[in-house]
Amino acid sequence: MTAQKDLVERVRDALRARNPREVSMFGGVSFMVEDRMVVAARREGTLLLRIDPTDAEDLLARPGAHPALMGADRPMGDGWISVEQAALQGPGLESWLEPALTFHAAQGAE
Repeated sequence: MTAQKDLVERVRDALRARNPREVSMFGGVSFMVEDRMVVAARREGTLLLRIDPTDAEDLLARPGAHPALMGADRPMGDGWISVEQAALQGPGLESWLEPALTFHAAQGAE
């Protein structure tokens, strides 16, 4: 199984109760909850997260996190981060889904 397929399966399982819709975008499989993207499993097995921009500095300080790029060199902005495959092992995935889901919930409350 490729790194991306493994991550897709793990994210699918973690979000199952939220009935996500899967859409091909951002070079991978994006998971939409209530028609808004939460995360994407990218081709190389990294996780793209949509987060609260005010949390970016703290989240980027965590091991394996980097500012998300579109293509080779275009920053996606403070509301997007990319997490390396190694940081997603074991309970790592759940710890990264939490800030994305928290931001998603806050956006729905507006």
